[in-house]
Amino acid sequence: MSNVCATPERHEGVIKKALEAMPSEEGIAVMAARFKAISEPSRLKILLALSAGELCVEHIAKAVGGGQSAVSHQLKTLKDNRIIKCRREGKNILYSVDDGHIMAMIEAAKEHLHHE
Repeated sequence: MSNVCATPERHEGVIKKALEAMPSEEGIAVMAARFKAISEPSRLKILLALSAGELCVEHIAKAVGGGQSAVSHQLKTLKDNRIIKCRREGKNILYSVDDGHIMAMIEAAKEHLHHE
């Protein structure tokens, strides 16, 4: 069996559309980093907790069943990837979702759980 396409002219338009739809290498790297950030189970749990609203580290740890130190480490990764944001309120730092598109993907994945 040959790896050479017998009808290359049929695929030229599709190839052109694929190339036009392709983000830059930098864009692909950013996308991959964000997918990697949300694919880790403890970070995904944090995002699911934050989908209910703004929380401090202590309450995030309670919601996800983790230690504050571990949660803080995961929050840094999410913040570095611009998925969450934080603000100071007195002595507390409150975290919230900063990327609604990521949360829309997570919600779609949750809905998909019911289709299996």
